[in-house]
Amino acid sequence: MQAKTRDDSVDLRVRRRLRDLRTQRGLTLEDVATRAQIDVSTLSRLESGKRRLALDHLPRLAAALSVSTDELLRGPEAEDPRVRGASHTHDGVTYWPLTRQGPAGGLHAFKIRVSAKRTTPPAELPVHEGQDWMYVLSGRLRLILGDKDFIIKPGEAVEFSTWTPHWFGAVEGPAEAITIFGPHGEKLHLHR
Repeated sequence: MQAKTRDDSVDLRVRRRLRDLRTQRGLTLEDVATRAQIDVSTLSRLESGKRRLALDHLPRLAAALSVSTDELLRGPEAEDPRVRGASHTHDGVTYWPLTRQGPAGGLHAFKIRVSAKRTTPPAELPVHEGQDWMYVLSGRLRLILGDKDFIIKPGEAVEFSTWTPHWFGAVEGPAEAITIFGPHGEKLHLHR
């Protein structure tokens, strides 16, 4: 079953690459089909996935697109892996995104800097669906979970259910941490 999945991903990659190369070169389906000596409808079905690629198609399609067969088979260029996003400050905490708003299972990582002025918890501690994770990089964080009060030092990590009333602030100066929020935590901490 795994081989079928791998074959399917190669087929999908080649189909996408075929279409990308054709459009980059400003060629129509008819242009490529004529050069590859295959029927236009066959090429259209190959690109759309309605027909599976056969090995004998590859050299002809590569030649029609003026690329090597290897180039036709290779994966797409890797996108720039850097995460670019503006910082956002809310309630004395500045957030720098470390993940894109994409398929991270709904989880998003941030580097945070907790202002030295954030020392007093609100009268009512927030509660929301999900889990929060934090790893302290520098400074010390005060974490209140329900009726418990913790001081989290550099190199320490915490994980907790956000169904428990919670809040975090700085102890004697600013603190920095890496944190991971689920969608509900992100909404509460960044957009409240």
